[in-house]
Amino acid sequence: MKPRVKVALYKSLGTFLELLPERVDVAVARWLGVTLGMRSGARTHLQNNLARVLAGPESSLDPGLLQRYVRRGFANYGQYWAEGAKLPALSPRVITSRFRIAEGLEYLEDAFAQGRGVVIALPHVGSWEWGGSFIASLGMPMTAIAEEISPPELFEWFKSKREAIGIHVEGLNTHASTRLLNVLKDGGVVGLLCDRDIQGGGVEVQFFGGPVTLPGGPATLALRTGAALVAAACYTGPGRDHFAVVTPPIPAQREGRLRDDVTRVTQMVAQELEGLIRRAPEQWHVLEERFGAS
Repeated sequence: MKPRVKVALYKSLGTFLELLPERVDVAVARWLGVTLGMRSGARTHLQNNLARVLAGPESSLDPGLLQRYVRRGFANYGQYWAEGAKLPALSPRVITSRFRIAEGLEYLEDAFAQGRGVVIALPHVGSWEWGGSFIASLGMPMTAIAEEISPPELFEWFKSKREAIGIHVEGLNTHASTRLLNVLKDGGVVGLLCDRDIQGGGVEVQFFGGPVTLPGGPATLALRTGAALVAAACYTGPGRDHFAVVTPPIPAQREGRLRDDVTRVTQMVAQELEGLIRRAPEQWHVLEERFGAS
């Protein structure tokens, strides 16, 4: 797809979803998610990922049940895009009113109040943008890292949409770590999606009963700066509402070599991510293979 066509397509779809009446947008997006997803190559990847979460590496799972989860997974992925597109058009009051509960919010608030920075380890569950917008409305704006998609004009458009809802976005490049360190030194909040090893060269850990690599960024930042480290997810539902879960702080103290400490802390992060994903496996929208065929 030519860059100009790609930019125009994404902007048009985003504007279309943003302008659609509420509930209509989600209904259309869920239908598109299932219709396109079930015909795509991502279907096998999502199926294998969900099978590992639901049944583990050795257990079997009823094929009909698994397919229902796959369909729900694509429907939720469509809803994720629709709700993300709608966010810039909603007032902070509306966003706050649509949070039923924020379980463990006190862990985040207490850590932020200490002024030493907070690192939030996030899975691709529900809508992290809704969660980021919510905590921004509470006076805790989050800085996030996003993959620099091509063309640059499209990345800048995505970035502006997220910044309109209170989330500052840095591109995943050679300058990102320095910028995040500065945010934490100033007592700010950094949110890192860390259930995919996009760049490769991550830390090998046990994840849902098997070896995978996960980014070591959350552990490294917390260990280097003394920032608090928590894991969190923002789930979709019930209805148009959302609810968030924040884990108790993950111990991130130096005990030996930095590399060993990063591996140890990343394994603890992986365990917390597992718990967050298991709460709503159908909302875990990682469409790349994470474990190999089940």
